Amino acid sequence: MAHGSASGGPKTRVAVTGLGVVSPVGNDPASFWESLLAGRSGIATITRFDTARLDTHFAGETKGFDVERYMDRKEARRADRFVHYAMAAALQATEQAGLKEAGYDSFRVGLVVGSGIGGIETLETQTRVMLEKGPGRVSPFFIPMMISNMAAGQLAMRLGFRGPSFTPVSACSTGAHAIGEAFRMIQAGEADAAVAGGTEAPITQLALAGFGNMKALSTRNDDPQGASRPFDATRDGFVMGEGSGIVVLENLEKAKARGATVLAEMVGYASTTDAYHMTAPEPEGLAAAECMRLAIADSGLPPDAFGYVNAHGTSTPYNDKIETLAIRKAFGAAAAKVAVSSTKSMTGHLLGAAGGVEFVACVLAVRDQKLPPTINHRTPDPECDLDCVPNQSRAAVFEAALSNSMGFGGHNVTLAVRRYRE
Repeated sequence: MAHGSASGGPKTRVAVTGLGVVSPVGNDPASFWESLLAGRSGIATITRFDTARLDTHFAGETKGFDVERYMDRKEARRADRFVHYAMAAALQATEQAGLKEAGYDSFRVGLVVGSGIGGIETLETQTRVMLEKGPGRVSPFFIPMMISNMAAGQLAMRLGFRGPSFTPVSACSTGAHAIGEAFRMIQAGEADAAVAGGTEAPITQLALAGFGNMKALSTRNDDPQGASRPFDATRDGFVMGEGSGIVVLENLEKAKARGATVLAEMVGYASTTDAYHMTAPEPEGLAAAECMRLAIADSGLPPDAFGYVNAHGTSTPYNDKIETLAIRKAFGAAAAKVAVSSTKSMTGHLLGAAGGVEFVACVLAVRDQKLPPTINHRTPDPECDLDCVPNQSRAAVFEAALSNSMGFGGHNVTLAVRRYRE
């Protein structure tokens, strides 16, 4: 069955049937969602290495993550942490969906899993080995551990799916691009189902130094949990996080035919480009606004059907101000009523995984009719004057939600999801 689009043409409906999360606030969807609704921060002082020579000493590390629940010890030792997180999130999502038992032709199930910077921890480690011990001591697993497509490759081997498989890389829009391309793949009839999302393990000395020297990171070392403060006038930069967010998307009719539980319906996807600057967003928010407008049009829903936007909301001075401007342009009069929160206030910024994790939050928001808050919102910025659900979650009645992602290089992605209705 198809439904009408904004242009009047029929579209294959796409169901969300599985969710998987590894994050600083929970290593499965239930604990992740509970933490978001409680307004619980996952930001703390970095424990993994000495930060004394860095300007920023804190981040959103995962806590209590046990990779051996998902991979055996030998397999885990030969994979970078970004693959560990992807494996965990994907196995959670496919188990919830019952995808391995669904009976699909394996060539009709795709895998689209992105990572912004792949195995940077492996790169650092092996560079150190080469400089200190010589090239002959570099691991033969260095390249396959480091390259960004290995999360999708490892998942295909574990799950046995042999449909289209690739790894988009678009900085902090990566996870959202992956989900959007999987959505299109199913709409186009190229696959019946797909495992899609983002994964990232960027909390390393080199990455902290790079983002820190760019002056992109918060340096509020005396208050890690209060450091990520999107839309607040005192924000001073983003907080790095790590993890993975992966979903299972299916052709809705096929999912229903096999008796799958439909969590929500994915209804829209759009991407645009700023064409402006390596790191700064375009000041008028034109491309970001157009991205949202296109995703809303793709959904076939009016702007006022969208009661929630999970903002990119990085807590950097420019992003939050310009995203606010873009939302106002995209929604017009409906902007006065839409709730806009940044879950990065609790998770930190998971870079290439952010779009995946935040899409999961949107699915849970429309399913449960609850809005996660923007915490640390104490001094409202008059230039960020939307309803940002300050500090506490709340119940709401709404039909659909958007998830925004914006990456260095000017990449914008918006995903749209609605409550499932027959």
